[in-house]
Amino acid sequence: MTQASAAGANPVEKSQVEKSAAGFATYLTGLSKEAQARGFDKTWLDNTLKNTEYRATVVKADKSQPETKITLDDYLRTRVPDWKVSQAVSVLKENRDLLTAIGKQYQVQPRFIVALWGNESNFGKLQGNFDVLSALASLAYEGRREALFKKQFFAALTIVKEGHISADKLKGSWAGAMGQSQFMPTSFLTYAVDYDGDGKKDIWTNKADVFASIANYLSSEGWDETRTWGRQVTFSGDYQGGHAGLAKADFVPLSEWQQRGVRKYDGTALPQVDTKASLIMPDGPDGRLYLVYNNFHTLMKWNRSTYFGVSVGYLSDRIRKGH
Repeated sequence: MTQASAAGANPVEKSQVEKSAAGFATYLTGLSKEAQARGFDKTWLDNTLKNTEYRATVVKADKSQPETKITLDDYLRTRVPDWKVSQAVSVLKENRDLLTAIGKQYQVQPRFIVALWGNESNFGKLQGNFDVLSALASLAYEGRREALFKKQFFAALTIVKEGHISADKLKGSWAGAMGQSQFMPTSFLTYAVDYDGDGKKDIWTNKADVFASIANYLSSEGWDETRTWGRQVTFSGDYQGGHAGLAKADFVPLSEWQQRGVRKYDGTALPQVDTKASLIMPDGPDGRLYLVYNNFHTLMKWNRSTYFGVSVGYLSDRIRKGH
């Protein structure tokens, strides 16, 4: 932006920001009163929220989420590039003893812990630098999903109150997802673990807590360490993917998928294993096809995007192969 165009835009932008900031200050006072009704001390709240400000960039980000449709191939190419696979293999080796112990305790294969870690924060490198209390309060104030973000805001206050992290260090994504596992505050309160027993559930800087928290989430939501997540498949004959989907009625035995014309990706018969699977076609019958098992349904509780679920499974498979 040139200096001239910036100068021309300033009066309008300044007016909008001032109006929003003033309204936000009043709204934040109301949030504080609600928090007091929930048992938070007023003096503590005044100190904790003293730097909480309206963040117009957060609201803009929420309203401007990309709607451009990309294919699963494009998504996997950018989300799971070869360099990330190499890093994933390396960090699993570097943290093998810790991951093995945590995996055994929570009955989750270490490769899936690493795959989620890599997908969510690039192994802790990209956690977001937004002030979480400001972001959540701004999104609640914007109003479209006020109840959701107020719930997250009060959960974030609880995290600070319990002493897991100070308010000034409570950083995350523009939407309030926090730490190396990118937990929303309510997920933190439900699943975060103080693995090393230091009194803090530190998903920001403590890898032991990060790994255990990820594993605890998966274990709590029905993970089965005796199974994998799914497999890429193909169709035989003229089968076009009827009964595809993640609904309970579409979760049927592999033998039934075999009868319908689903085959391994190399065209051979499906395994004769007593397990159920769902068929997903993220890009329709002409795109990548997968039979996914119960563990994939657990991944979908973490993030409702089938693209995300496949990317975690795909990365975990490549970690297992070592490349």
